[in-house]
Order: sequence, then C-alpha cells, then structure tokens
Amino acid sequence: MTPAIDVLKKAAVAHQVLSYKHDPKTASYGLEAADKLGLDPAQVFKTLLASSERDELLVAVVPVAGSLDLKALALAAGVKRVEMADPQAAQRATGYLLGGISPLGQKKRLRTFIDQSARQYAQIHVSAGRRGLEVALTADSLAALTQAVFADIGR
Repeated sequence: MTPAIDVLKKAAVAHQVLSYKHDPKTASYGLEAADKLGLDPAQVFKTLLASSERDELLVAVVPVAGSLDLKALALAAGVKRVEMADPQAAQRATGYLLGGISPLGQKKRLRTFIDQSARQYAQIHVSAGRRGLEVALTADSLAALTQAVFADIGR
C-alpha cells in the first residue's frame, strides 16, 4: 500500500487503515479526513515539516484542529528558531506528497515531535501516506516507530 503501512505491518504494530474519497478542492486535508471519517478533529493529527536555522528538517505532529507553535517546536528541538519548511524540500525528504505526508515510512529519518495532547487518547489518526488514507494507532506506538519526543508544540 504505502511505506507508512509497510512500516506498521513489519513492526507488527496494532493499527487500522481508514480511507475516504479525497476532494482535490479541499482547503484542509486533515479536517477533511476528520469530517469524512466522522472522527473527532482533536484525535486527527497532521504531519508538518519545519526547518531550523541550521537547515535541519523537523517533523511536527499536531492536531488538525489547531496549529503548530513554531517557538515551542524550536524550544523542544533545542534550536534558536524554526520556520515552515519549503514544500518541495518536505516532499523530497519524506517521499510523500503534501496532504499525504505521514510521520511513518519517510525516506529520511528526521527528528520527530508529537504534540503532548496525543497521549490523552486511546488512539490517534495520522496520514497513512496518501491523500484519502489515514491510519489509527496509539500515540506511544507512533512515538516508538518514529523515535519521537512528546512536547507541547500545538496551539
């Protein structure tokens, strides 16, 4: 299916794949997923890439209902500042298209940060690596597979 799903299967991590018909005219991929799958937007997480002043790409996983706090991400990553990554650089580094970037199965291993709010749910939903495809799993499983750190990076 996708590299993200392959990672989950290879690691034998409990997960559920959910799909929906993606509308190319949608403004928010994550909110579209929550709406079409009937999910609580607080439990659906988007994968964003940011770039530090050292040109290091960082992965941030935050609820689709909110936004990424760039200052909080910089603090969590131990860098001076971050800004949203160039979309082309994000696609090259991850191997995924925008709107379908998964924190799992990326081409390059990037430092990953998951918003602390993910821990309050039995499971969260993240992109499975393609627009219209989500995967449900525990936040701890996602953190283990991506070697992520939990931090207060969402607002």
